[in-house]
Amino acid sequence: MKRFKTISTSFIIVIAVIFGCNVYYLISLYNSIKSNVERDVMTALADADIDDLLCRAGRAQGLASNVKIQEDIDEHNAPRKAQASTYRDENGQLISVRTEADGTVTEERAMLSENSSYSNQMVDAMSRQFHVIMDKYIPYDMTVMDSVLRKQLSNRFIHPDFLCVEVVNEKDSVICDNPKFKGESGLDSFRFNINPNEGIYYKVYMTPLTRHIISEISGVIVTIFLLMVTFTMAFWYLFRTVSRLRTIEEMKDDFVSNMTHELKTPIAIAYSANDALLNYDTANDPQKKVTYLNIANKQLKRLGELVENILAMSMERRRAMKLKPEKIQLHLLVEDISAAQRLRGEKNISINVNIDESIIVEADRTHLANVFNNLIDNAIKYSDDSVEITIMGDNKKLSVRDNGIGIPSKSIQYLFNKFYRVPHGNRQDVRGYGIGLYYVKSILDKMGWTIEVKSTEGEGSVFTIKFSKDER
Repeated sequence: MKRFKTISTSFIIVIAVIFGCNVYYLISLYNSIKSNVERDVMTALADADIDDLLCRAGRAQGLASNVKIQEDIDEHNAPRKAQASTYRDENGQLISVRTEADGTVTEERAMLSENSSYSNQMVDAMSRQFHVIMDKYIPYDMTVMDSVLRKQLSNRFIHPDFLCVEVVNEKDSVICDNPKFKGESGLDSFRFNINPNEGIYYKVYMTPLTRHIISEISGVIVTIFLLMVTFTMAFWYLFRTVSRLRTIEEMKDDFVSNMTHELKTPIAIAYSANDALLNYDTANDPQKKVTYLNIANKQLKRLGELVENILAMSMERRRAMKLKPEKIQLHLLVEDISAAQRLRGEKNISINVNIDESIIVEADRTHLANVFNNLIDNAIKYSDDSVEITIMGDNKKLSVRDNGIGIPSKSIQYLFNKFYRVPHGNRQDVRGYGIGLYYVKSILDKMGWTIEVKSTEGEGSVFTIKFSKDER
């Protein structure tokens, strides 16, 4: 058992470590997916910005007829404009050259990142240039921006319950508010720069992405949870089974110990009585001779009953054992058994049989007799010096009532378990080996009958046999 506890403890530690690793990797997976989702949100915001610019450009066409560009009015009087050109230096870096109207020349290196495609950088730069020009003439429409952003997020399988966009400056002061936003707390927010020169941003408020991220890894979470539950249940079942086996092993040890004592006692007494008959002059004392012979006979009878029960239990364990049912007159069988039990001289025994002589049952005579013998024998053993037993029966059931010491209520549920013996404190006058009632229950089950017991400590017990399992 010590080895089993050590192995069990090691197994629990391994499961705990595996569970801890799973939690760690789940957290890492969560953070990784969170980064990807946030990147998707920013990409969706960039695409939505371009969609919004196209919508605003469409509105600008409607206003074109009302707009007069100053350059068209003063075309002939306009001063010379600035000129710009680009070239690559010896390192391949793009250089932008700007010549102002007054002849001032400035050079500027193009800020192109090698970490992203040039086409994306171009689109990003163009959209920002559009904002520089368009934001002065075409007002923001947050309803349109909300709509196109939700569509871009939907294309990426992100569906927030709440979503709105505002325009803010670099200090987070609102430039163009959104009537949908009421200052709710607990929302995720993202900022996207649309005009670096003036420090203007789109700021997005949306339902926290936690639910979306968890839905992404829900399959992994559920699988790990089911595995852990399965491991836990399997280990619990294994531990419970081994504990039961350990209990049975202890009960068997107790059984062997009790059985050894049960066998030794009658053998020793019978041997002593026989030795007295051989070595002492009993011919001149007939009464003493009869006494010794009765002692030896009683102990041999006890041995016979003990061996008979053990053999019966051994036969019952064999599933191939078949009963030999026959029609039995119940009153006659019970009366014969009761008559034999009344001859026991150790106590004042009274057995009253109240069964109609017309009642016939179909059962195996030998095993049914053993069942009645066990019940009556227990009623006698677990009673005081004066024993009163009442046996009553009809076509449906038979009951054996006694005035014995009774059974504790906590022991009744275990009464028919193999090797179980009811504890009676320091009382040592009754010995047994815990298989009698188990045998009774097994045989009755095999015959399709049931047995139940009601008992009160100090008042006695009632064992009731029902001749049909359907009978309640």
